[in-house]
Amino acid sequence: MEIINDTDEKLELTYPCSWCYKLIAGEKEALEEAIRAVIEEREHKLTHSKSSKGGKYISMNLDMVVHNEDDRNFIYEALKAHQHIKMVL
Repeated sequence: MEIINDTDEKLELTYPCSWCYKLIAGEKEALEEAIRAVIEEREHKLTHSKSSKGGKYISMNLDMVVHNEDDRNFIYEALKAHQHIKMVL
């Protein structure tokens, strides 16, 4: 097994800051619905990233301002737990 990052260093961010979540889902409409459910009316930018060769999956980038580490982690966990989202990177 290859170790990519073997340090115990914590990510140092100055908040508020812009953050990008890469989201993978089965279809664009379901992904957009999931994002609305999680972040509600918060300002954000959603851009297409890639589609799988067979069209089974779509990935999109969700860019938004996060206010602190708890905010960033809460959004990540809420997106990850949503039934329409397959993966959050």
